[in-house]
Amino acid sequence: MARFTKSICLTPLALAAVLLLSGCVSFSPDGGMQTVSALADARTGAPAALTDTGGEDKLAQLLAQPLDADSAVRIALMNNRGMKVALAQLGASEADLVQAGRLRNPGLSFGRSHGSGGNEIERGVSVDLAGLLTMPMRVDIERGRFEQAKLQAAISAVQLASDTRRAYFNAVAAVQTEQFMQRALVSAEAGAQLATRLQQVGNWSRLDQARQQVFYAQAVGDLARARHQATATREHLTRLLGLWGKQTGFTLPSRLPDLPPQAVAADDIEAQAMEQRLDVQMSKLDAHATASALGLAKVTGVVNVFEVGYSNKSSSEAPRENGYTVSLELPLFDWGSARNAKAQAVYAQSLQRTADTALRARSEVREAYSSYRTAYDLARHYRDEVLPLRKTISHEVLLRYNAMLASVFELLADAREQVASVNSAIETQRDFWIAQTQLQSAINGSGPAAKE
Repeated sequence: MARFTKSICLTPLALAAVLLLSGCVSFSPDGGMQTVSALADARTGAPAALTDTGGEDKLAQLLAQPLDADSAVRIALMNNRGMKVALAQLGASEADLVQAGRLRNPGLSFGRSHGSGGNEIERGVSVDLAGLLTMPMRVDIERGRFEQAKLQAAISAVQLASDTRRAYFNAVAAVQTEQFMQRALVSAEAGAQLATRLQQVGNWSRLDQARQQVFYAQAVGDLARARHQATATREHLTRLLGLWGKQTGFTLPSRLPDLPPQAVAADDIEAQAMEQRLDVQMSKLDAHATASALGLAKVTGVVNVFEVGYSNKSSSEAPRENGYTVSLELPLFDWGSARNAKAQAVYAQSLQRTADTALRARSEVREAYSSYRTAYDLARHYRDEVLPLRKTISHEVLLRYNAMLASVFELLADAREQVASVNSAIETQRDFWIAQTQLQSAINGSGPAAKE
């Protein structure tokens, strides 16, 4: 673009007023934390955890008792390093907002020339007038981005809470399974010893004895896998809680929580998701911010550089001269059409992204509810039907064995089947609590997390 400079007559008082207009945006007292905390509190089940200042004492107090799911979430929100990284991003976003409310530093110029006619000295001060004129729009854009950063931090908090609950239920289920497999191993070992003695005295076939022996061998392997699973799931939970050293000695319950009396109804879950999902809200903010950026692109499309400044000129042959300079680019080659076209394309993109986010949210919440309801029905089926029937069968087989109406083989075979049923019951109960967590994430956060 061509560039020209022209002297105009402005007073120093007007220039001072221009300079004082900058700096109208300042840092907030809390850096946006109260907003993030309010968004997260209603969605994580751990009120004020993000702003809890209890420190090590509060953490030690929570770890002194066996953890429940809510306590685990509170510790994670207080202590997880990844969460602290997400919150630190708020400061960077707010700094951009404050920066948008400030003018560029003024430019100073000084020149001296001399010749046969004497010496001339020029002094100048210039400010970015275009930056001042577009400052409200730039501030509005950065304010929208700051709000998006708050929502992103809240999304991170909700996702961390969801991940922590899932890890918690996996860890507790692994503890419960390990304890059951320890008891199953004792029973299998006793059965294997009995089978060996019966086979030695000729009261049992080699085939039946081998069957019981392989059941015992499998029980040894199953217990080893259960122990590793308990360790692995506990370590995953430990990482999410941000614990190390002696803190890792926290206590978990020995069994999963009981099922609730009834499942949650599916009434208005799509409407709840549209109102409460943070990714939907952030997508709407992104569309608004893009629209604001489009307006800025149109404003600066023709005149992109516009500076005004004070100049002072003196020479040894004439009195001092005062004045002001205006500097701008002439749109001879670039009228800003490419910038405007890009802004419009990006805005159309953001609108389609918002619609896609809403459609995906509706689908995800329906899928999450189906998983939740199926998991609840299965867990209740095992609790109310399968396990009572298995208990009845075991009792009847034992009565028949005591009455010499059933063989040892039938008694031991029933024990093997009981192990499988109890393990399945634990898994269905665990799956229910995980499905409930995923449903809440689908309604409140940014969609259900992937299963491990």
